[in-house]
Amino acid sequence: MCAHYGFAERYSKYIDVNPETYRYPSEYSHLWALEPGTVYLNHGSFGACTKFILEKQKEYRDMLEGQPMRFMVRQLEGMLNNAREKTASFVNADPSGLVFVSNATAGVNTVFRSLRFEAGDEILFTNHIYFACRQLLEYIAEATGAVLVEAQYDIPITSPGLITDALLSAVSKKTKIAIIDHITSATALIQPVEEIVRELEKRGVDTLVDGAHAPGSIPLDINNIGAAYYTANCHKWLCTPKSAAILHVRKDKQAGILPLVVSHAGHKAEPFAERFFWPGTTDPSPILCVPDSIEYMATLMPGGWEAIMKRNHEVCMRARDYFCRELGLTPSCPDEMNAGMCIMELPRMGEIDPPGYKDADAVQDRIYREYDLELPLWYWSQPPRRTTRLSAQLYNSDEQFRYAAGILKKYYVRG
Repeated sequence: MCAHYGFAERYSKYIDVNPETYRYPSEYSHLWALEPGTVYLNHGSFGACTKFILEKQKEYRDMLEGQPMRFMVRQLEGMLNNAREKTASFVNADPSGLVFVSNATAGVNTVFRSLRFEAGDEILFTNHIYFACRQLLEYIAEATGAVLVEAQYDIPITSPGLITDALLSAVSKKTKIAIIDHITSATALIQPVEEIVRELEKRGVDTLVDGAHAPGSIPLDINNIGAAYYTANCHKWLCTPKSAAILHVRKDKQAGILPLVVSHAGHKAEPFAERFFWPGTTDPSPILCVPDSIEYMATLMPGGWEAIMKRNHEVCMRARDYFCRELGLTPSCPDEMNAGMCIMELPRMGEIDPPGYKDADAVQDRIYREYDLELPLWYWSQPPRRTTRLSAQLYNSDEQFRYAAGILKKYYVRG
C-alpha cells in the first residue's frame, strides 16, 4: 500500500488497485496511467501523467466544451494568472517575467528568434546541447551570419568545474549569448549553471538556460541562477500533461522578446506576460494542470518534493551501481552530478547505427518487442558510442532496474 502523506479524500479512489497487475511495481505504480504490463524506464523523454492529473485535465476540458465563451473569455485569464503565480512560486521566479510555452524547445526558439544577430556574433554552446536546439542554432547562423562556437568536454567527467572551464575558454569578445542545459538530455549531467551564468555575466555575455529536465528533478531557484532567460518543461518531472512549459525572461531583457505567435495583444503589449496570453484558440488544460500536479505530487511522500527528488536520485544511483557491477560499466560522473537520470557507455553490442530522431535504436526496439521493457539506448559523441540512459520516477522500483540489467546483458553478450 502506498505511504501517502496528507492524502486528501478526493484522491482515495487511486489507492485500492491490485498491485499484481504491475510488473515489479513500486508502491506508487498504480497512481500512474502507464500500461500495467510494461516496465517503463524512460520517464526523462516524455514524462508520464498520474491518473489524478488526467482526470483533472478532463475537468478543465469539460469546462471549456461545456460553455466555450464563458471559459475562454470570462474565466481563462484569471485561471492562467493563478497557474503562473503558483508555478513561479515553485521555481522561485518573478511571476511578471514568467510565461507559458508549449515545451522547452519552443522556449529556446522564442528567445533566439526574438534576438537580433549580426554577422560575426558568436553563439556559445557545448557538445552536450539538445539536438533540436543545435538545429535551431544552425538555422540562426545560416540566416544571420552568426558564428557557432562549440565548447567540448567528454564523459566520464570528474568535476562540474571542468564544464565551466570548457565554456569560459571558448568565450571571446564576439560572444553574444550562450545556451547551456541545466541537465543535459543526452548525458544526464547537472551542469553548474549558477557559476556559469555568473562568470559569463562578468564577461558581458547573456545566458539562456535550457532547464528541460530541471523542475521536479532538482531544487530550482530561477531568481538565484540569474540567467537572462530560463526555459523548462513541466511535462517531464512535474508529470503534467504534454504541452506545458515555462519561459522566464529577466526584467531587463523583456523588451523585444516576442511569442512565436504574435496575436491580438500585439508585439508591444505590456506587461510582458500579456504578449503571451492569447496565441489563438488552443487547449489550455495542460497549463492549468501545472499547479494541480505540483500540489498533488507533493502529497505522495512525507517531505513532499524534496523527498521525491531525493528518492528518485537514490533509486537512480542504486540502478547505476547495479548496472555497473553486473555489466562491467563505468559511471559517467560523480553522484552529485546526476538527479533522477544517469547514463553509462555500453560495450559493443551489434552494429553501431544511430537512428534518426523519429526512431529508436534497433536493439532498444528488440528489447521492447520481446520483453515489453522500455530501456533507452542512445548514442553519444563522434564517432558514436552507444549508451543507456536510466530514469527513475516514483513508479519505478529497484527490481525493475535489476530486471532490465539482466535483459540487457543477454543482448550485448550475444553481440
